[in-house]
Amino acid sequence: MDLIQAVLMGITQGLSEFLPISSSAHLVFTSGFYKISNGLEIVQDSNQEVFFDIMLHFGTLIAVLIFFRKDIWNIIKSLYLGIKNNDYANQDCKLGIYIILGTIITVLVAYPLCGISEKLVFMPSGVGILLILTGLLLLFSEFYAKKHQNDAPIGLKKACLIGMAQGFASIPGFSRSGLTIATGLLTGMSRTTAARYSFLLSIPVIVGASMIYPFMKINPAEIVDYNWMAIILGTIVSAVVGYFCIKYFLKFVSKFSLSIFGWYCVIAGIFTTIFFNMH
Repeated sequence: MDLIQAVLMGITQGLSEFLPISSSAHLVFTSGFYKISNGLEIVQDSNQEVFFDIMLHFGTLIAVLIFFRKDIWNIIKSLYLGIKNNDYANQDCKLGIYIILGTIITVLVAYPLCGISEKLVFMPSGVGILLILTGLLLLFSEFYAKKHQNDAPIGLKKACLIGMAQGFASIPGFSRSGLTIATGLLTGMSRTTAARYSFLLSIPVIVGASMIYPFMKINPAEIVDYNWMAIILGTIVSAVVGYFCIKYFLKFVSKFSLSIFGWYCVIAGIFTTIFFNMH
């Protein structure tokens, strides 16, 4: 892994984490295209690349923490007051409870899928097929939402369903934001409400993955030999690009359909599946 690859993957993560196009799929594709164009094997430095992917997600975590800092503070404050006064009627308090519940469901679904997720990192063609499925789900959710236009609030049942969707999205090719926003639309939420909740729901999972996973899977002795210049650069690029992506994506979904991303996922999935099967 070199600095050029780090910058390319930082940009890719910053854009694709919050757009419903699967950041994990695009990281796999970007890495695969880069290696093939430079005559390298797709399976290479696996532990370092897994750790680098985690740090790229940490970069987008920084972006979402900064962008939603006021919302996060209000949720934490409301949760504290709710527990203290045994009064959970406040909307921000309820939102905090839904995020906690959704996160628990996410972990229960995602943990058994860890082995599959790690293998797919080095199977771009398989990831392409799952990206096609993501696109089809986005297209169907937009079609359904137009027939059942609503702006229903988040509830316990919806929090559980969206948490399940986020759990399945741990598999590369399934877009986290795509599956969670689509699930929100299918349960009657507006695009803006679903997108905002999707971004807030990502915070605990990314925190857990970036802090717990390295201790479970990465040998500390190996970390010393990693290309830290590339890792830090990629993380910074991911954070900066991710911040502006959140800002403009929320403006986009308030006015326009997500169908364009659905078609993109289908076309990109077909292309990459064919390309990597040929290589």
